[in-house]
Amino acid sequence: MGDKPTIAISHLGCEKNRIDTEHMLGLLAEAGYYVDDNEYLADYVIVNTCSFIELAREESVKTLVELAEANKKIIIAGCMAQHFQEQLLEELPEVLALVGTGDYQKIVQVIERVEQGERFKEISHQPIYIADENVPRYRTTTEGVAYLRVAEGCDYSCAFCIIPHLRGKQRSRTIESIVTEAEQLAAQGVQEIVLISQITTNYGLDIYGKPQLAELLRALGQVDLPWIRMHYAYPTGLTPDVLAAIRETSNVLTYLDLPLQHSHPDILRAMNRPWQGQVSDSVIRKIKTLMPEAVLRTTFIVGFPGETELHFQHLLQFIHNHQFDHVGVFTFSPEEGTAAYNLPNQLSQEVMEQRRDTLMKLQQPISLRRNLQEVGKVVDVLIEQENPQTGCFLGRSGRFAPEVDGLVYVQGDDIRLGTIVKVLIERADVYDLYGRLVQN
Repeated sequence: MGDKPTIAISHLGCEKNRIDTEHMLGLLAEAGYYVDDNEYLADYVIVNTCSFIELAREESVKTLVELAEANKKIIIAGCMAQHFQEQLLEELPEVLALVGTGDYQKIVQVIERVEQGERFKEISHQPIYIADENVPRYRTTTEGVAYLRVAEGCDYSCAFCIIPHLRGKQRSRTIESIVTEAEQLAAQGVQEIVLISQITTNYGLDIYGKPQLAELLRALGQVDLPWIRMHYAYPTGLTPDVLAAIRETSNVLTYLDLPLQHSHPDILRAMNRPWQGQVSDSVIRKIKTLMPEAVLRTTFIVGFPGETELHFQHLLQFIHNHQFDHVGVFTFSPEEGTAAYNLPNQLSQEVMEQRRDTLMKLQQPISLRRNLQEVGKVVDVLIEQENPQTGCFLGRSGRFAPEVDGLVYVQGDDIRLGTIVKVLIERADVYDLYGRLVQN
């Protein structure tokens, strides 16, 4: 290591951000830097920030202020660096460099320049970079799971979303590149890969001229991986061919994450998602007909400007009708630079929080009912953690995605972390399942 400084990375935000963090760790380690997991012992702290909504920004700012008060040398990476370039350098003298969302691959050069006394920003105006299987990567997830980015950026212009501004237009990797990385991950012992992008159902549109998700899934079906999970599947992209590829590819989980955001045509139009209102009901019914075992997760925004009580009741009825397995709810966050920022008829935080609570109160018995249907079944569970005090193991079945869904608590002996085991589900609550190891 020589005289090179030690570096810590503080990761905030989504799994796309996590992959950026993992590539920065890999590049720094390859260049001979020692990466410390203690931010207060390291010479430099890279804070990979999130700027998606107000709550995420508050977490990022809190972390930055705490590190500044501890007199740490800070490098800000990620969405907040891309979003608030001038303000961050002006307001935080402890910040030595800013690294944009399309520039994290230059992290070694950034450290070298900072060491020479420079204070600067390394930010591309229009991010175009996407890492491939040749970029070093140090995974920060549990040993059995890894995220695999199939594309970056977004061509849509949803009224509430700042992501296209921060991450650029969609750019997909080739099928061959993604399959190669999946094979690398499988060779490392990974049991589950989670395919991510901003809109996974649009994968390949930019490089192949049409979406190629079905072809990608079938190609990944040839990789020796037990589980392939897909996130961010827009209903418009769940074509008959994609649904057939999911059904026919044995290692692709019948788990669909559908970021619906709302149900009422008026609100979807205001969100600049009018196409969704025409397809959501029919696509969800088709999924349930073709794959009755499918697990459906979705997210909604309550309190979008102009959302009336009538619009909200429509959303509640929609949730009641479709009986989703998992639902996440956000209150609307006005983001400067988005079309929704200055819309009239903004709702109070109090009303938005009341609607969020009402929606979750409706969803909880639905989630409980769906989980109770698992009781008495023997299911595959990927073991990820062990509680030494109780001797209980924690894992996930195919119906739970990492970090956003519930857990399976498993009693048993001689269970290895990072393996998939058979578990008899004995009880369930709103979020989690509980069972015991089934001996082979």
